[in-house]
Amino acid sequence: MYKVLLLNDDFTPMDFVVIVLEKFFGLSREQSTQVMLKVHREGKGACGVYPRDVAATKVEQVSEFSRRHQHPLACVMEEN
Repeated sequence: MYKVLLLNDDFTPMDFVVIVLEKFFGLSREQSTQVMLKVHREGKGACGVYPRDVAATKVEQVSEFSRRHQHPLACVMEEN
C-alpha cells in the first residue's frame, strides 16, 4: 500500500488544494480543509492510502490537473 501526499509550496492557493482533495480523493469540504491546513503548516499532508497502481494514477491525475491550472502543487507517493 502507498500513501499519497501533497507537498506545500508558496504559490498554490489554499482554495485550489481544497478543490483537488475533494475532486480526486473524495474528501468532504471539512476534511479537505483540515488536510490543506496540515500541508500548509507541516509541509505535507496525507490524502489517502491506496494500492500502488491506484496511488500512481492519483499522483499523475493531480500533477496534470495542477499543471493545467498553472500551479506548482506537488503530489507524491511513498510506501506505507
